[in-house]
Amino acid sequence: MKSPVIKVFPDLEAVSHHAASIFINLSAKSIAEHGRFAAAIPGGSTPKKLFELLALEECKNKIDWSRVHFFWTDERCVPVEANESNFKLAFDLLLSKIPLPAENIHRIKGELPPEDGAQDYEKALENFFGKSGLPVFDLIILGLGKDGHTASLFPGSDALQETKRVAVAIQPVRKNFSNGLNLGKMGNPGIPRITLTLPVLNNASQVIFLVSGSSKADMIKKILGTAAGGKHYPAGLVKPVHGNLLWLMDKKAGDRITT
Repeated sequence: MKSPVIKVFPDLEAVSHHAASIFINLSAKSIAEHGRFAAAIPGGSTPKKLFELLALEECKNKIDWSRVHFFWTDERCVPVEANESNFKLAFDLLLSKIPLPAENIHRIKGELPPEDGAQDYEKALENFFGKSGLPVFDLIILGLGKDGHTASLFPGSDALQETKRVAVAIQPVRKNFSNGLNLGKMGNPGIPRITLTLPVLNNASQVIFLVSGSSKADMIKKILGTAAGGKHYPAGLVKPVHGNLLWLMDKKAGDRITT
Protein backbone atom coordinates (compact mmCIF):
# COMPACT_ATOMS: atom_id res chain seq x y z
CA MET A 1 0.00 0.00 0.00
CA LYS A 2 1.54 3.26 -1.16
CA SER A 3 1.61 6.48 0.83
CA PRO A 4 -0.70 9.22 -0.46
CA VAL A 5 0.71 12.03 -2.55
CA ILE A 6 -0.42 15.48 -1.36
CA LYS A 7 -0.38 18.55 -3.58
CA VAL A 8 -1.49 22.02 -2.52
CA PHE A 9 -2.34 24.70 -5.08
CA PRO A 10 -3.05 28.43 -4.77
CA ASP A 11 -6.76 28.08 -5.57
CA LEU A 12 -9.48 25.78 -6.90
CA GLU A 13 -8.80 26.92 -10.45
CA ALA A 14 -5.26 25.54 -10.26
CA VAL A 15 -6.46 22.36 -8.57
CA SER A 16 -8.99 21.80 -11.34
CA HIS A 17 -6.49 22.41 -14.14
CA HIS A 18 -4.15 19.84 -12.63
CA ALA A 19 -6.98 17.35 -12.23
CA ALA A 20 -8.04 17.89 -15.84
CA SER A 21 -4.49 17.19 -17.01
CA ILE A 22 -4.45 13.96 -15.02
CA PHE A 23 -7.82 12.94 -16.47
CA ILE A 24 -6.57 13.52 -20.03
CA ASN A 25 -3.30 11.65 -19.53
CA LEU A 26 -4.80 8.79 -17.58
CA SER A 27 -7.60 8.28 -20.10
CA ALA A 28 -5.07 8.01 -22.92
CA LYS A 29 -2.95 5.56 -20.93
CA SER A 30 -5.90 3.38 -19.95
CA ILE A 31 -7.33 3.30 -23.47
CA ALA A 32 -3.93 2.36 -24.88
CA GLU A 33 -3.51 -0.43 -22.32
CA HIS A 34 -6.96 -2.00 -22.24
CA GLY A 35 -9.17 -0.18 -24.70
CA ARG A 36 -11.33 1.84 -22.32
CA PHE A 37 -11.27 4.31 -19.47
CA ALA A 38 -13.68 3.79 -16.55
CA ALA A 39 -14.06 6.76 -14.21
CA ALA A 40 -16.32 7.26 -11.20
CA ILE A 41 -17.10 10.90 -10.48
CA PRO A 42 -18.60 12.70 -7.47
CA GLY A 43 -21.19 15.38 -6.88
CA GLY A 44 -20.74 18.50 -4.78
CA SER A 45 -19.44 21.94 -5.66
CA THR A 46 -15.70 21.23 -5.84
CA PRO A 47 -15.66 19.20 -9.10
CA LYS A 48 -17.76 21.76 -11.01
CA LYS A 49 -14.71 23.58 -12.37
CA LEU A 50 -13.12 20.29 -13.44
CA PHE A 51 -16.25 19.34 -15.38
CA GLU A 52 -16.30 22.76 -17.04
CA LEU A 53 -12.64 22.48 -18.04
CA LEU A 54 -13.06 19.02 -19.57
CA ALA A 55 -15.92 20.37 -21.67
CA LEU A 56 -13.75 23.10 -23.22
CA GLU A 57 -12.43 22.54 -26.75
CA GLU A 58 -8.81 22.57 -25.60
CA CYS A 59 -9.46 19.61 -23.30
CA LYS A 60 -12.25 17.63 -24.87
CA ASN A 61 -10.44 17.31 -28.20
CA LYS A 62 -7.60 15.48 -26.43
CA ILE A 63 -9.85 12.70 -25.17
CA ASP A 64 -11.27 9.71 -27.04
CA TRP A 65 -14.75 10.00 -25.57
CA SER A 66 -15.98 6.92 -27.43
CA ARG A 67 -13.83 4.84 -25.04
CA VAL A 68 -14.62 6.78 -21.84
CA HIS A 69 -17.21 5.36 -19.44
CA PHE A 70 -18.66 7.45 -16.63
CA PHE A 71 -19.93 6.03 -13.36
CA TRP A 72 -20.80 7.83 -10.12
CA THR A 73 -19.34 7.40 -6.66
CA ASP A 74 -22.73 8.08 -5.11
CA GLU A 75 -26.13 9.58 -5.76
CA ARG A 76 -29.01 11.09 -3.85
CA CYS A 77 -32.31 9.29 -4.22
CA VAL A 78 -34.03 12.06 -6.15
CA PRO A 79 -35.50 12.34 -9.66
CA VAL A 80 -32.89 12.62 -12.38
CA GLU A 81 -33.94 16.20 -13.19
CA ALA A 82 -33.65 17.38 -9.55
CA ASN A 83 -31.02 19.98 -8.74
CA GLU A 84 -29.71 17.69 -5.97
CA SER A 85 -28.87 14.98 -8.51
CA ASN A 86 -25.16 14.28 -8.94
CA PHE A 87 -25.92 13.00 -12.43
CA LYS A 88 -27.64 16.25 -13.39
CA LEU A 89 -24.63 18.26 -12.23
CA ALA A 90 -22.26 16.27 -14.44
CA PHE A 91 -24.69 16.17 -17.34
CA ASP A 92 -25.30 19.92 -17.38
CA LEU A 93 -21.62 20.88 -17.09
CA LEU A 94 -19.89 18.10 -19.01
CA LEU A 95 -21.78 15.14 -20.46
CA SER A 96 -24.14 17.24 -22.57
CA LYS A 97 -21.19 19.08 -24.12
CA ILE A 98 -18.99 16.17 -25.26
CA PRO A 99 -19.40 13.44 -27.92
CA LEU A 100 -20.00 10.70 -25.36
CA PRO A 101 -22.08 7.70 -26.48
CA ALA A 102 -25.22 7.30 -24.38
CA GLU A 103 -24.27 3.72 -23.58
CA ASN A 104 -21.09 5.00 -21.91
CA ILE A 105 -23.12 6.69 -19.18
CA HIS A 106 -23.68 4.35 -16.24
CA ARG A 107 -25.67 6.45 -13.80
CA ILE A 108 -27.10 5.46 -10.45
CA LYS A 109 -30.88 5.45 -10.74
CA GLY A 110 -31.74 7.69 -7.83
CA GLU A 111 -35.38 7.78 -8.83
CA LEU A 112 -35.75 4.17 -7.70
CA PRO A 113 -36.34 3.15 -4.07
CA PRO A 114 -32.90 3.20 -2.39
CA GLU A 115 -32.34 -0.55 -2.11
CA ASP A 116 -33.68 -1.16 -5.63
CA GLY A 117 -31.37 1.54 -6.93
CA ALA A 118 -28.38 0.01 -5.15
CA GLN A 119 -29.10 -3.44 -6.57
CA ASP A 120 -29.60 -1.98 -10.04
CA TYR A 121 -26.23 -0.24 -9.82
CA GLU A 122 -24.56 -3.43 -8.64
CA LYS A 123 -25.92 -5.20 -11.72
CA ALA A 124 -24.64 -2.41 -13.97
CA LEU A 125 -21.19 -2.67 -12.41
CA GLU A 126 -21.22 -6.45 -12.80
CA ASN A 127 -22.26 -6.19 -16.44
CA PHE A 128 -19.40 -3.81 -17.16
CA PHE A 129 -16.57 -5.17 -15.02
CA GLY A 130 -17.58 -8.82 -14.92
CA LYS A 131 -18.63 -11.14 -12.10
CA SER A 132 -15.20 -12.18 -10.85
CA GLY A 133 -13.80 -9.94 -8.17
CA LEU A 134 -14.37 -6.29 -7.40
CA PRO A 135 -14.67 -3.58 -10.07
CA VAL A 136 -11.34 -1.98 -10.94
CA PHE A 137 -11.87 1.65 -11.87
CA ASP A 138 -9.12 3.41 -13.76
CA LEU A 139 -9.98 6.56 -11.84
CA ILE A 140 -12.20 7.44 -8.89
CA ILE A 141 -12.60 11.10 -7.97
CA LEU A 142 -13.80 11.86 -4.45
CA GLY A 143 -14.73 14.86 -2.39
CA LEU A 144 -14.45 15.46 1.35
CA GLY A 145 -17.15 16.58 3.78
CA LYS A 146 -16.45 18.68 6.85
CA ASP A 147 -17.40 15.64 8.94
CA GLY A 148 -14.90 13.44 7.10
CA HIS A 149 -17.42 11.69 4.87
CA THR A 150 -16.64 10.84 1.27
CA ALA A 151 -18.96 9.59 -1.46
CA SER A 152 -22.02 8.83 0.75
CA LEU A 153 -20.03 7.02 3.41
CA PHE A 154 -20.66 8.87 6.65
CA PRO A 155 -18.96 8.56 10.05
CA GLY A 156 -20.40 5.69 12.05
CA SER A 157 -22.36 4.23 9.15
CA ASP A 158 -22.80 0.46 8.99
CA ALA A 159 -21.83 0.77 5.32
CA LEU A 160 -18.21 1.28 6.41
CA GLN A 161 -18.14 -2.36 7.52
CA GLU A 162 -19.43 -3.70 4.19
CA THR A 163 -17.08 -6.25 2.64
CA LYS A 164 -19.20 -8.06 0.04
CA ARG A 165 -21.49 -5.59 -1.71
CA VAL A 166 -20.17 -3.02 -4.17
CA ALA A 167 -23.03 -0.52 -3.78
CA VAL A 168 -25.41 0.03 -0.87
CA ALA A 169 -28.32 2.24 0.11
CA ILE A 170 -27.73 4.83 2.84
CA GLN A 171 -30.69 5.96 4.90
CA PRO A 172 -30.82 9.31 6.72
CA VAL A 173 -30.64 9.37 10.48
CA ARG A 174 -34.02 10.11 12.03
CA LYS A 175 -34.33 11.75 15.40
CA ASN A 176 -35.74 9.76 18.26
CA PHE A 177 -38.07 12.34 19.75
CA SER A 178 -38.65 10.25 22.86
CA ASN A 179 -35.15 10.89 24.11
CA GLY A 180 -33.95 13.69 21.84
CA LEU A 181 -31.06 11.63 20.49
CA ASN A 182 -30.14 10.75 16.95
CA LEU A 183 -30.50 7.08 16.14
CA GLY A 184 -27.04 5.80 15.36
CA LYS A 185 -23.73 7.62 15.21
CA MET A 186 -23.48 8.41 11.53
CA GLY A 187 -23.58 11.90 10.10
CA ASN A 188 -26.95 12.73 8.60
CA PRO A 189 -26.97 12.51 4.81
CA GLY A 190 -30.32 14.35 4.77
CA ILE A 191 -32.06 12.13 2.23
CA PRO A 192 -31.53 8.51 1.19
CA ARG A 193 -28.49 7.90 -1.00
CA ILE A 194 -26.72 5.13 -2.88
CA THR A 195 -22.95 4.79 -2.69
CA LEU A 196 -20.03 2.69 -3.76
CA THR A 197 -18.48 0.82 -0.85
CA LEU A 198 -14.97 1.08 0.58
CA PRO A 199 -13.75 -2.18 -1.02
CA VAL A 200 -14.54 -0.70 -4.45
CA LEU A 201 -12.90 2.63 -3.68
CA ASN A 202 -9.81 0.84 -2.44
CA ASN A 203 -9.61 -1.38 -5.52
CA ALA A 204 -9.19 1.51 -7.96
CA SER A 205 -6.02 2.10 -9.95
CA GLN A 206 -6.07 5.81 -9.13
CA VAL A 207 -8.05 7.70 -6.49
CA ILE A 208 -8.02 11.48 -6.39
CA PHE A 209 -9.49 13.64 -3.64
CA LEU A 210 -10.45 17.15 -4.72
CA VAL A 211 -10.77 19.49 -1.72
CA SER A 212 -11.23 23.23 -1.44
CA GLY A 213 -12.08 25.83 1.17
CA SER A 214 -11.03 26.72 4.71
CA SER A 215 -13.98 24.78 6.15
CA LYS A 216 -12.14 21.56 5.24
CA ALA A 217 -8.78 22.52 6.80
CA ASP A 218 -9.43 20.93 10.20
CA MET A 219 -10.54 17.66 8.68
CA ILE A 220 -7.60 17.61 6.28
CA LYS A 221 -5.26 17.95 9.26
CA LYS A 222 -7.00 15.13 11.13
CA ILE A 223 -6.78 12.80 8.15
CA LEU A 224 -3.40 13.69 6.68
CA GLY A 225 -1.57 15.54 9.42
CA THR A 226 -1.85 13.16 12.37
CA ALA A 227 -0.30 9.82 13.22
CA ALA A 228 -3.74 8.21 13.37
CA GLY A 229 -4.11 8.91 9.68
CA GLY A 230 -7.80 9.67 9.91
CA LYS A 231 -8.82 6.12 10.73
CA HIS A 232 -11.91 7.47 12.49
CA TYR A 233 -13.18 9.18 9.33
CA PRO A 234 -14.48 7.53 6.15
CA ALA A 235 -12.19 9.56 3.89
CA GLY A 236 -9.22 8.39 5.95
CA LEU A 237 -10.18 4.78 5.25
CA VAL A 238 -9.66 5.27 1.52
CA LYS A 239 -6.30 3.59 0.97
CA PRO A 240 -6.03 1.86 -2.42
CA VAL A 241 -4.67 -1.65 -2.06
CA HIS A 242 -2.82 -1.72 -5.37
CA GLY A 243 -3.42 1.75 -6.78
CA ASN A 244 -2.34 5.32 -6.15
CA LEU A 245 -3.91 7.93 -3.85
CA LEU A 246 -3.59 11.62 -4.64
CA TRP A 247 -4.92 14.54 -2.62
CA LEU A 248 -5.33 17.78 -4.55
CA MET A 249 -6.35 20.80 -2.51
CA ASP A 250 -6.28 24.55 -2.54
CA LYS A 251 -4.25 26.57 -0.06
CA LYS A 252 -7.24 27.30 2.18
CA ALA A 253 -7.97 23.60 2.65
CA GLY A 254 -4.32 22.64 3.10
CA ASP A 255 -3.04 25.49 5.25
CA ARG A 256 -2.82 23.32 8.39
CA ILE A 257 -0.61 20.62 6.98
CA THR A 258 2.92 20.60 5.59
CA THR A 259 3.76 18.79 2.35
